[in-house]
Amino acid sequence: QVRVVESGGGSVQSGGSLRLSCAASGGIRSIESMGWYRQAPAKQRELVASIPTVGSPDYANSVKGRFTISRGSVPNRVYLQMNSLTPEDTAVYYCNAHRVLTNRDLRDYWGQGAQVTVSP
Repeated sequence: QVRVVESGGGSVQSGGSLRLSCAASGGIRSIESMGWYRQAPAKQRELVASIPTVGSPDYANSVKGRFTISRGSVPNRVYLQMNSLTPEDTAVYYCNAHRVLTNRDLRDYWGQGAQVTVSP
């Protein structure tokens, strides 16, 4: 059974940095891409950054130049380095594993979410 587990997050003052980690495991044959989404209170979930297994990362305009998504040396692991955080970055951050191929099916998986809170 596929699991997507996030770690990191927390609280920081404006201008600070945080790092999120995500690991997907459990009978995975391949993953097309992994990414980070976020959802602030009363707002829709939005894509923050994604990185394909082969290719270059993509970022939301609001985080370009501040956030960096990267792959781990271990397969199916990604990180999100968040710098120059502002209160507008406050949200629950979700890791997404896109088009995960197992012996049973091909589908997306989500992590449980990690709270990021940025105070003024």
